[in-house]
Amino acid sequence: MKNVPKIVGLGETLWDVFPDGPRLGGAPLNFSCSAAELAGDSATVFMVSAVGNDALGRSAIDALKSHGVEIANIQRNDRATGQVYVELDAAGVASYRFADDGAWDHLEWTGQLDQLAAECDAVCFGSLGQRGSVSRDTIHKFVAATPATTMRILDVNLRAPFFSDEVILESLTLANTLKLNDDELPHLAKLFGIRGTATEIMSQLAEKYQLRCVALTRGPNGAVLMCGDAISDLAGVEVAVADTVGAGDAFTAAMTLGLLAGHAVDKINQHAINVAAYVCSQSGATVSFPDHLQTGT
Repeated sequence: MKNVPKIVGLGETLWDVFPDGPRLGGAPLNFSCSAAELAGDSATVFMVSAVGNDALGRSAIDALKSHGVEIANIQRNDRATGQVYVELDAAGVASYRFADDGAWDHLEWTGQLDQLAAECDAVCFGSLGQRGSVSRDTIHKFVAATPATTMRILDVNLRAPFFSDEVILESLTLANTLKLNDDELPHLAKLFGIRGTATEIMSQLAEKYQLRCVALTRGPNGAVLMCGDAISDLAGVEVAVADTVGAGDAFTAAMTLGLLAGHAVDKINQHAINVAAYVCSQSGATVSFPDHLQTGT
């Protein structure tokens, strides 16, 4: 049987509480669900996180399984499963208010995680999952324990006030692939004293931290994907926006699958843009994709 890549979403599990009710969320969870849905049986996708011993925790695990995500590395503890209260503006753009000290803040290091880290081909992590010291240490240990060939994707995912310059610096040191949006790029440019165009800033970040790839998402204006000397700068896809929650995570999932498959940079970027646009056209962050967007078909 052909070996398939193992992909890991590492960090927070949350319920996005919209005005009309809760929906499953959290950037690494969204990433995992999108990757599993897009890949089908061409990859095995794991979620590494923690949920509470409560109804929302049980529902989160059931939902992950329904999207084809492996849940053996979801820990359970006595804190409440994470929640974030979402408000949407007239354009469907989300703002967030996070509940304090959720189950995902207490993700603990185990031998089982050590084994998964040694076997994984790609891992996606961000800054929000590191707001608590326990989870931060576990995330750092996991990423550091992956092989040198593993794609270590930092999706910056800055959510004030739950990040610091120290966390960004430490995460960049661990990563070899960076994904950020057009709100986060200026923050990193200021942090490192970098000036220039978007692609010049991306190039300098890649050189400074020896990054294999840097992706910049620009909402309706498309995305830039830079992998070494290869640069793809493509326009967005016009859709009727339901909400933007999870679109960036879906982009990262599609990008990861394309990079693992060795596709050309333009092909990877266009597919990721199309996937993100489809998520924007749907309500909520975790969706099923039509056949023409799936990589395993």
